[in-house]
Amino acid sequence: MKAQVLRGSKQEIADGVARIDGEVREAIVFVEEKSDSTARLSQEDIFAEMEPFAARAGGADYSREAIYTRMQGE
Repeated sequence: MKAQVLRGSKQEIADGVARIDGEVREAIVFVEEKSDSTARLSQEDIFAEMEPFAARAGGADYSREAIYTRMQGE
């Protein structure tokens, strides 16, 4: 399976999907809300929505600091 990022207007994205060879099984779509009264979502909030679907293993620390810090024996 190969991932592709399509950007542009709705029509440009739809045309891009139609041109893809092979079977398209799913898509993630980011929709910008038009309401001025609604607070704009930051980039972090967009990914926070996906948090319930994130894979986690055995209570590991996934923070940036933990990833770049040497563990005992490394």
